Amino acid sequence: MLFGGTGDLARRMLLPSLYFLDADGFLPDGFRVVATARQEMSREAFRDEVHAALKARAEGLDEAAWRRFAERLDYVAADATHAEGAAALKEALGEARRPIFYLALSPSLYGRVCAALAGAGLAGEGTRIVLEKPIGRDLQSSRVINAAVGEVFEEDRIFRIDHYLGKETVQNLIALRFANTLFEPLWNNQLIDHVQITVAETEGVGDRWPYYDEYGALRDMLQNHMLQLLCLVAMEPPTDMEPDSVRNEKVKVLKSLRPFTRADAQNASIRGQYAGGVVGGAAAQAYEAERGQPSGTETFVALRADIDNWRWAGVPFFLRTGKRLPERRTQIAIQFKCVPHSIFGEDSRHDLVANRLVIDLQPDEDIELLLMNKAPGISQGGMRLQSLPLSLSLLRAYSGPGARRRIAYERLLLDVIHGNSTLFVRRDEVEEAWKWVDGVAQSWADAGMAPKTYPAGSWGPPGAFALIERVGRAWSD
Repeated sequence: MLFGGTGDLARRMLLPSLYFLDADGFLPDGFRVVATARQEMSREAFRDEVHAALKARAEGLDEAAWRRFAERLDYVAADATHAEGAAALKEALGEARRPIFYLALSPSLYGRVCAALAGAGLAGEGTRIVLEKPIGRDLQSSRVINAAVGEVFEEDRIFRIDHYLGKETVQNLIALRFANTLFEPLWNNQLIDHVQITVAETEGVGDRWPYYDEYGALRDMLQNHMLQLLCLVAMEPPTDMEPDSVRNEKVKVLKSLRPFTRADAQNASIRGQYAGGVVGGAAAQAYEAERGQPSGTETFVALRADIDNWRWAGVPFFLRTGKRLPERRTQIAIQFKCVPHSIFGEDSRHDLVANRLVIDLQPDEDIELLLMNKAPGISQGGMRLQSLPLSLSLLRAYSGPGARRRIAYERLLLDVIHGNSTLFVRRDEVEEAWKWVDGVAQSWADAGMAPKTYPAGSWGPPGAFALIERVGRAWSD
């Protein structure tokens, strides 16, 4: 049962994901998809909207697969925050034994919906609930929401979703680290110089500003997506792939993050807000122009995070995310240290660069290991060197006939159906992440840090470059 079934997330991601799962034979026999929202709409009109959305998303839509999927679809108009609406949902569910409730709604409604479901007798044993981020705006509001949901559903039936964890390359990071003997012995402060995590977006906030102005880049992106990526890079090897084994190790990383101070706010972080500029050859408005009035909300964040444990002590993690940047890119760069001594002479001194592992999540999914290699040819000055990539490109490796790039939600929805919570976020994970992010926000307030403007189409305020350059590093652009 998909709450918010007529919304943008449902139309662009959730319903197409369910369609593709069905087309590939992953949905069980008898599985139904019941969408609900307040909008009055017939079942046939809803199916027509879904069909149009799928045709816009998938080239050459398989009409036979669509007809099979359409038979699974239903729609119920209801206000799920009230007992009357929940009663209508109960009637629509019929004899469903183990319903899954997906809340693609504002988190402020989670508690009321759960209470209404419980009142209608819909939250029985075996039911599962999926919660979209963000779970609250800070630690306090997060605890209130989690407590309200927890009064109705046990923790092992709550699936807090972060779609980044459904991306193939994110999951491949786990395989890369723990299915190869090559990397894990090198994965520490003895050989890694620093780590960079970038989530760059070209689009602006647009008509999402009422939501975004309350959250900003820190709470919208860094608290969830970026800290989840940091955890997967930094966590210790779990004993197995059981849900709690993996999530226990991520919680340890979050607990090891060094708290931010007022001095860190000024020396180790940058807040930015985009002004007018040019992105992709087109003029772009300033954030304040889109909002219609001045705002103190940041659309760009860059900061240094430190993990105080034996593996990572002294290794800085540089995180940056922003709107209206020059390109769309999500990337993790693991920068190894330089060789301790070069034997190749003065002419090759500037050729020699340190190894780097670059993990691209979007727009392309790729893993590249940059290695030093002898440059072809001969020279009088001795051996010349060049850096060449070894690539694990998913696009090239799996680009045969019929191959397509899966939506990240497909993996996660299938895991919900089968009750596998490994790639979902546990309550204590959410709260530990908020605890650290609240410290960053408080340090900004204590230091009186307002966002610095940057032109749309640039890589953020100049201070973002100074942040990393003052410790002798540079962004991987």
